[in-house]
Amino acid sequence: MFKKSILAGIVVALGLTTTAAIAEYPSKPVTIIVPSKAGGSTDRTARLFTEVAEKNYDGFEFIIKNIPGSGGQKGFEAIARATPDGHTIGLVFTPQLVAHIVSGRAKYTLDSFHIMGNTAQDPAIVVVPKDSPIKSMADLAAAAKANALTVAVNGIGSDDFLAAKSFESATGVTFNLLPTKGSTEQKAAILGGHVDAAFMNLSQMIKQHQAGDARIIALLTEERDEHLPDMPTAKEQGYEVFMRATRGFVAPAGIDEAIQTRLDTMLAEVMATDEFQEKAKTGSIFLLPMTGPDYLAYLKDLMAQTKAVYDKAPW
Repeated sequence: MFKKSILAGIVVALGLTTTAAIAEYPSKPVTIIVPSKAGGSTDRTARLFTEVAEKNYDGFEFIIKNIPGSGGQKGFEAIARATPDGHTIGLVFTPQLVAHIVSGRAKYTLDSFHIMGNTAQDPAIVVVPKDSPIKSMADLAAAAKANALTVAVNGIGSDDFLAAKSFESATGVTFNLLPTKGSTEQKAAILGGHVDAAFMNLSQMIKQHQAGDARIIALLTEERDEHLPDMPTAKEQGYEVFMRATRGFVAPAGIDEAIQTRLDTMLAEVMATDEFQEKAKTGSIFLLPMTGPDYLAYLKDLMAQTKAVYDKAPW
């Protein structure tokens, strides 16, 4: 079914029956660059896509290439400078993708990529150790005003970092922010009671919260999340602090239009399958499909928001 529909979509979109590029593509495995270590949510999202795509598209084989480091920057730059022949694409994540641009550190811009579409999201949360007296965002603000709190975030410029900075700005408090090298360190710090709180993502702590090993005190999204429906948002608690991570597919700019359309159509079709959606749910991958144009608009808006934070407190 997919094999026929993807070609039909290209014919309609480009007004052609075939091209030399399509006839020869793919001529080798397609590499997906993942700008993080193997085993994390971003990596699992990429591997789920390859698992479903390879079953449904003849001639396609995918190779995952993990390029961690510098909050994703090394991997983002590798995608941007890849040969634009359709044999290398990547899975990026926010807000780090735009944060590196805003800070002036990135050797890429949004124009360096063709935005294929978003796949998943991960709502930001605030979590405290299970025995903490802090049970709400008001408690967190009061405790931070009374004493210097140590709060773990996943690196400078991450979604955790920006969310913590937004809360500081909204309340006038100042945290002793502890940048970690990843969610594993954050989890250990919370579970061991070594920090007062952490700004993290829902997928990273939902099981620990449900088991009573840690306590999530707020979601940093506009509405409650179906995976934790009884948890109030920060907005409900009186604090306009919003953040979520997204994970979307991109390609280096300049790929032949017919090949790019084929890849874009494949992504949309794979995400629409029952198999992909069911396995994502089982694996705590929270889907948020967006088309390429919609995701590009989201990225531009997020970059403007991130710049506003950076201008107040550069990192």
